[in-house]
Amino acid sequence: MPVTLPYEPIRRAGRILRAGGVVAYPTEGVFGLGCLPDNMAAVVRILRIKRRDPELGLLLIASCPEQLDRWTGLPDPAPLLESRLDRPVSWIVPASPLVPYWIQGRHAGVGVRVTAHEVAAALCDAAGSALVSTSANFSGQPATRNRFVLRRRFRELVDCIVPGECGPAKGPSEIRILGTDRVIRQAKGK
Repeated sequence: MPVTLPYEPIRRAGRILRAGGVVAYPTEGVFGLGCLPDNMAAVVRILRIKRRDPELGLLLIASCPEQLDRWTGLPDPAPLLESRLDRPVSWIVPASPLVPYWIQGRHAGVGVRVTAHEVAAALCDAAGSALVSTSANFSGQPATRNRFVLRRRFRELVDCIVPGECGPAKGPSEIRILGTDRVIRQAKGK
């Protein structure tokens, strides 16, 4: 996947993630906060930054369905590729027995998305893993789409801000339940 920005910031962020750090980065609709999903300390740090209830669970993004194999109980990951069509769609899917409480929360499934955003996908590849992807905001507040606002609010709270712009969506991804296609969260238009 070609990345239009210098690759060094992505490689640096990948090293930070592998070392247990927390980064902020652009996605299809908003800036996200991310870390490796199996690093409990990093996940707890994100929950504290956001003041988010761990019972709510967290979404994972990946550059390809294979990065989600460990986290899902899906025999066929093909539906996850639908998120690459005209809008970002995150799916609630059966969770693998390996999904820890700090990711799953009180839910039976786990939220996942194969990202179509080139920076977010390159970040997953640089980290060699799916990533926690939760909107860069404080619980109950709007998600951050402006990089200047992101820097002002989060630069002292994260280890790295990956350069890039959000888009093309106007807000957080739509969330659907795989199998029933029921919409949990409606996406804003393009």
